[in-house]
Amino acid sequence: MVEQFKRRDFLRGCAAIGGAVAAGSFTCIEIAKAAAIDIPVVDKLSIRVLIDGSQNIFERPGKVGNVSIEPAPRQQDYRRPLHNQWGLSLYLQSQRGDEQRTIMLDFGYTPEALLNNIELTGADPSKINALVVSHGHFDHYGGLVGFLQKYRSALPADVKLYAGGEDNFCQRYSGAPGALAEFGALDRRELVANKVSVVLAENPTVVADHAFTTGKIKRSGIERVLPNTHVGFAVKDGLGCNASHYLPAEMLGKIVPDEHIHEHATCFNVKDRGLVVISSCGHVGIVNSVRQAQEVSGVQKIHAIVGGFHLGPAPEDYLNQVVAEIKKLEPDVIIPMHCSGDNFARAVRAQLPDKLLVSTTGVRMTMGA
Repeated sequence: MVEQFKRRDFLRGCAAIGGAVAAGSFTCIEIAKAAAIDIPVVDKLSIRVLIDGSQNIFERPGKVGNVSIEPAPRQQDYRRPLHNQWGLSLYLQSQRGDEQRTIMLDFGYTPEALLNNIELTGADPSKINALVVSHGHFDHYGGLVGFLQKYRSALPADVKLYAGGEDNFCQRYSGAPGALAEFGALDRRELVANKVSVVLAENPTVVADHAFTTGKIKRSGIERVLPNTHVGFAVKDGLGCNASHYLPAEMLGKIVPDEHIHEHATCFNVKDRGLVVISSCGHVGIVNSVRQAQEVSGVQKIHAIVGGFHLGPAPEDYLNQVVAEIKKLEPDVIIPMHCSGDNFARAVRAQLPDKLLVSTTGVRMTMGA
C-alpha cells in the first residue's frame, strides 16, 4: 500500500504542474505537450472487463486468432454475483520484459457495481499506475469518486487521471430538445479532494510508459456523431467546463448537441502483433479513432479494435458502411463492448466472421506472447 501523504505536499506538487484556470476552479492540471511522442512497445497486454452490460456464465476459455479469452472467475459466495450495467470499465495490464504496468480505463455507471466487481474479479487497485477517462458521459466516470474514496491510499501518491480535454468536464444533458434532463458532470472538486491531478491529453500522450492516447481525433470519411446527449459549455460554482480556449465566444454558456470534442482512445503497440485500439464509446467514429492511432504511432498494423463503438442506434445502411471501412483496416480481432450494439455484432459476423470476439463482464482477454 502507498504511504499516506500530506495534503500540503500534494498541493505543492499541483502548483508545480501549473496550468491556468479560472479562480475557484480546479488548479491541479497538466496540459499534454504538442511534441511528437515515442510510442512504447509492450510484449503482452491483458484486458479485464470490470463493467459491461451483460455476463455469460457459460463462457469457456477460447481463442480468436492470437487473442485468448478466459471466463470470469468463479465466485466463492453464490450470494455475490458480478454486477452488469450500462457503462464500461477496463483493467489493463501490460508487460514489457520484467516490467508491468496497470491502467484503469473508465469506471462504469455506479461505484457499487465497480467496487463489487473489483473484489470478485481479483483486480488489484494497488497495482494501478494511471487512470484514464475516455469522455464525459456518466456511464464512464460514475464510479470514479466512489472508487477513489475506497482505494485512493492504495494508488501512487502522484497518480494522474488522463482526460481527453476540458470538454470531459462539461455538464451533459439527456433527452430531446425542450425536455432535457441533467446527465451529470465530472466534478474536479472531487478530484482535488481525493488528491488526483489531471492531464488534459488533447495531444497524443504516453501513459504509464506502456500505453498512449490518441489525443483529439480527426474526423474524416463517412463517420458521423450519432445523436446522443447535449452539452453545456459553462462553469458554475466550480462545476462544468471552461471551453474558451477551443470554442468561439458565442458558444459559451449554451447547451448544444454533443460532438465529444475531446473523446480519445487508449492504445497499445504489442510487439509482433500491432496496435490495440480501445475506444470506450467511439462517438467520433471507430474508424476515425483507429486511423488517428495509426497516424500518431506510425504503426499501420491493427491487431485488435476493442470497446464501445456507439453503433447500437445506427441505421442498417450506415452500419454496413462502417463495418466495410473496418474491414479495410484489416484488424486481426474485433471485440465490441458496451454501446456497440447487437446489430454491429451481427454485421461483423456477416462480413468478417473469423474476426469477432464477444466479451462480457468479468472476462479477461490476453494479447501477445
